[in-house]
Amino acid sequence: MEPIQTALKKWMRESKNFQEHYQNMRQAILHDQDIQKVLQQNSHLTDEDVERHLMKFYEYQSQSKSCEGCPSLEECQNLVPGYSPSLHVAGKDVRLTYEMCPTKRQYQEQSEKRSFISSLYMPKDILEARFKDLDPDDRYEAIRLAVNYTENVETEKAQKGLYFHGRFGVGKTHILGAIANKLANKRISSYMIYMPELVREMKSSLQDNSLNEKIERFKTAQVLMLDDIGAESMSSWFRDEVLGSILQYRMMERLPVFFTSNYSLEDLEKHLMTNNRGEIDQLKAGRIIERIKAVSTPVEVIGQNRRQ
Repeated sequence: MEPIQTALKKWMRESKNFQEHYQNMRQAILHDQDIQKVLQQNSHLTDEDVERHLMKFYEYQSQSKSCEGCPSLEECQNLVPGYSPSLHVAGKDVRLTYEMCPTKRQYQEQSEKRSFISSLYMPKDILEARFKDLDPDDRYEAIRLAVNYTENVETEKAQKGLYFHGRFGVGKTHILGAIANKLANKRISSYMIYMPELVREMKSSLQDNSLNEKIERFKTAQVLMLDDIGAESMSSWFRDEVLGSILQYRMMERLPVFFTSNYSLEDLEKHLMTNNRGEIDQLKAGRIIERIKAVSTPVEVIGQNRRQ
């Protein structure tokens, strides 16, 4: 019986349709602008060399280079998604290698950057906030101090965070998001927490015994950000045993905390003074305020309501 490889080669030689298709494909490859450039730069390659490496030239020619033709990483059309081919000629040998494409590289950089920002109940637009997208207008001083912090983050000037306070909708939380993203660029991690949900989260943690683990996580976060403090209805237990414990640790360890609130520190003290049962404890509220002052500097944020 005739060997199958011999039979296949014979069929390829004698098949008119195959020969036509092969010649058309060969012409398309050799007339490709990129292949032409490679051949011109390596004029020592003979027709026999080119024929021998034709499949490598075909693979190079048929793959997307520099992400042209790929609408997104998920829809990458290359054999190895996220990688672009490169041709290397050494003597008579032609090698094809794959290197990470710009889209894949950008995706990896963004993924790595996101890993530096942890959050609890924070909306996506906040997590993607950037200083360049913030309109300074009346918030100029608040943004200036926020940028100044990120520029001095690894110095003694940045031991304290900022306590942003002002009316609803002036963009305090977006400034927090911009700080977190700027810090992520410097590979500094942040933990952003929406305070009203934190209260509920910690209450539910009593049921699965995860309370101490979570408190420890917030105590030791490189940079802690508490959004909308004062918006929650707080029990004495949460104020003294959870919030007080976290702030006490961070104050002792000189770890920064950022806050946003609709209350000035004076008004926040009045709010914290009364628990959710209506009981009043001015001393305990005063301790919390002293700790907030120890870990942050108050900054009033003024401006128009951007939610309208």
